[in-house]
Amino acid sequence: MALWIIRILFLSLCTMGGYALSQVRPEYVGSAYGGVIGMMIGFGFGGLLIAVDEMLKGFSLRAFSATTFGLLLGTVVALLIDRSGLFEKVDESTRLLVRLGLFLAFSYIGIVLAMRSNKEDFSLIIPYVRFAPRNKPDNLLLLDTSAIIDGRVADLIEANFIEGIIVVPRFVLKELQQVADSNDAIKRARGRRGLEMLNRIQRNPRNEVKIHDGDFPDEKEVDSKLIRLARNLGAKLFTNDYNLCKLAELQSINFVNMHELAKSLKSTLLPGEILTLRVVREGKDKGQGIGYLPDGTMVVINNAQSHVGQQVQAQVQNSLQTGAGIIIFADLHQTVTA
Repeated sequence: MALWIIRILFLSLCTMGGYALSQVRPEYVGSAYGGVIGMMIGFGFGGLLIAVDEMLKGFSLRAFSATTFGLLLGTVVALLIDRSGLFEKVDESTRLLVRLGLFLAFSYIGIVLAMRSNKEDFSLIIPYVRFAPRNKPDNLLLLDTSAIIDGRVADLIEANFIEGIIVVPRFVLKELQQVADSNDAIKRARGRRGLEMLNRIQRNPRNEVKIHDGDFPDEKEVDSKLIRLARNLGAKLFTNDYNLCKLAELQSINFVNMHELAKSLKSTLLPGEILTLRVVREGKDKGQGIGYLPDGTMVVINNAQSHVGQQVQAQVQNSLQTGAGIIIFADLHQTVTA
């Protein structure tokens, strides 16, 4: 939106400039249509530049400098060939055509070669001159509300599994505050947990936390704002939101789904392994007891119904993958404590 405001302002200045110039040109002074013609010329000139700007969208400064260098190099080569004396015997009109062809051909080749080259190739063309290496870009980790409330990001940071600058947008903080102030007790508890997790991340000296003030007033949804901010910053988006992950994937945004990460880190249990866990409740079928591993995986234990509240050892028989996760089926091995 801001870009179009600048473009409209520039177009208005060009139009007024065209009118001002028409008033000082002798051929237009006193003419009834001189001012209109000047305004139309100024408007057309401004519109042409805006059209060129739109066509050059995504054309980086590196590409511009490489293009300029390639154009200069091609021009020098064409000039050397033109001055080499190879075309002295041709007539003047033919030489003009040859000269035009040389400059066009070698300028194009120079631009294409420069665009395809990297910074190391330039050191071969310009001896003793090497481009200074670019600083390593910051590793930016963009957190959404669900990832902050989840809290596993804080665990990963403290365990030194992820490093980088933690970026928390101001609009995410606002959403987190709204959840913490909700009338619903569950939402209020989740919001307060999110604020506690954020304070925990800020207290960790291993990673810097930055509150980003960038916002996109034209975007109404927080998810859309996160996608645009991640693209603008080149940041990796951390979230638990399935829909946001799909939206990021469709727009080629680098993201981490915390649920998928946790699923990939779960250990694989083989039949015959012995687990030690507490039976917390009765199972659905007769004689079954239910326990949970530290990562939240449910274990269905045969013949453990009478051991609810006790610590037991169970021998793994098999596992079942469901939409909610993995369920482990095991047989009671022995009781550890009452």
